[in-house]
Amino acid sequence: MKKQLVHVVIALGLILMVNLLSNQFYKRFDLTEDRRFTLSEEAIQTAEKFDNTVIIDVLLGGNLPPQFNKLKTESILLLEQFRSKNNNITYNLVDPLEDMGQREKVIADLQQIGLTPANVTSEEDGVVSQELVFPWAMVNYGNNTVRVPLLKNKLGSSPEELMNNSVQQLEYAFADAFTKLSIREKKKIAVIKGNGQLDDIYMADFLTELREYYNIGAITLDSVAANAETVLERLNDFDLALVAKPTESFSDEEKYVLDQFVVNGGKSVWLIDQVNMELDSLLNERGSAIATPKSLNLDDFFFGYGIRIKPVLVNDAYNTPIVLATGNDNNSRYNPLPWVYHPMVFSQENHPINKNIEALRLQFANAIDTLKNKNLKTVLLRSSPLSKEEGTPRPLSLNLLNSPPDIKNYEGLGNLILGVLVEGAFNSAYANRVKPLTLTNAIDKGPSNKMLVIADGDVIKNQIRNGRPLELGYDKWTNSFYGNKEFLLNSIGYMLDDTGLINIRNKTVAIPLLDTQKIIQEKTKWRLITIGLPVILILLAGLAFNAFRRRKYGS
Repeated sequence: MKKQLVHVVIALGLILMVNLLSNQFYKRFDLTEDRRFTLSEEAIQTAEKFDNTVIIDVLLGGNLPPQFNKLKTESILLLEQFRSKNNNITYNLVDPLEDMGQREKVIADLQQIGLTPANVTSEEDGVVSQELVFPWAMVNYGNNTVRVPLLKNKLGSSPEELMNNSVQQLEYAFADAFTKLSIREKKKIAVIKGNGQLDDIYMADFLTELREYYNIGAITLDSVAANAETVLERLNDFDLALVAKPTESFSDEEKYVLDQFVVNGGKSVWLIDQVNMELDSLLNERGSAIATPKSLNLDDFFFGYGIRIKPVLVNDAYNTPIVLATGNDNNSRYNPLPWVYHPMVFSQENHPINKNIEALRLQFANAIDTLKNKNLKTVLLRSSPLSKEEGTPRPLSLNLLNSPPDIKNYEGLGNLILGVLVEGAFNSAYANRVKPLTLTNAIDKGPSNKMLVIADGDVIKNQIRNGRPLELGYDKWTNSFYGNKEFLLNSIGYMLDDTGLINIRNKTVAIPLLDTQKIIQEKTKWRLITIGLPVILILLAGLAFNAFRRRKYGS
């Protein structure tokens, strides 16, 4: 008896020691082929930068719908991994709707600071219920707080796919928050003004996101005519220039200032429309308008870098819908209808910029030709194989919605270039030409550089609701999300050599999905196997043990 007691005490001691050690040291063994549960080196580096306490509030406490339990579990496991790399990182599980008396006020307050809830419909044994869940985390460091979306919306995803997509992006989401909180010196981005570019409210969501990583300022080219040297000096103080949907032509002097900025090593992003056409132009009594070429006086500028944006419209059978009202004023219905001039563009997955990116939405996009020169050109965006060019001027009418596209008319005409990354040591577009003005220290050949050209100015344009900008990529009419913001953020990060977060986002994880129909069909069978079989085995073992005892000890 005494010996057995000693064994029990030793066993309890070992269990206690293991628990104490497990609280001090965290280790998770990753046996998956794609190492999905192992932090990337870039993510570890973002966590190691903190020398003071980081408090993370995960708003997934309390009773959750079953499909969100996986998201909560994986969030906790991931944060444990981050904490194992830096003890300054701590986290709490918070149930924001715990106080039923304050429920409505809490919901309103959370929405006010930009935390959008997920409305979850659950069905259990034929009973349907709806619950609100706030799939967010708040990362707090000092006096700064960053919101972290834990749910990643993806167009056309099933609930299971949605959860798997969300789990895949958790590492990026928290590493991104750590990066925002730890940046000390920010690079500078110039938003070019003065040629009818998009108003700030239509770029508000993207610029707000950029401010988390970079300093942003406006450079107006109007004063080039009066003092070009000063404008170029100010522009050269920036690392990247963003030109978003200009509608007025550039003077030769303005182009030369921009050219010298580029040749001197300044990165640039050009979001250009070469055709005058907006959806609002069609919302008249006739439901029609004429698409005309737009003259921005940039053809010779882009030609010098091996690019030509054509004044054509891209008609794509794979497209995104527009929503129009039908019926009378008292009984209006809003129906999403496919619109061939709003291409749905799937990324080429051939570059860190466009890997693992949701489909983009373009509006009245144009096509690009690439010209042979020494610069490296990477096509990042193409239209679908079932697309074609349409020349302008061209009358457009909403009556097209009544005629589904004939696939035969697209055969062999698609895969049009819509976005190109140009890299190399750039030559001035004004080399061996008469210069429009004299600039001090002007050069004709510069260092290695990068330029991105997209033949659609609306790729950066967010929608507006009640005078407030919505998230870039979100369509308020169809409640769909597109990948415009991720693509542009990746583009800016790559061009400014901030590739750490891009590499985390590009981490490929293959999560096998369960067959929903098979689950329904075989649910009863597997319940019997997983619940009934162990009971039967225990009963059989008991009967066998009793039979053995009777045989051995029976008289």
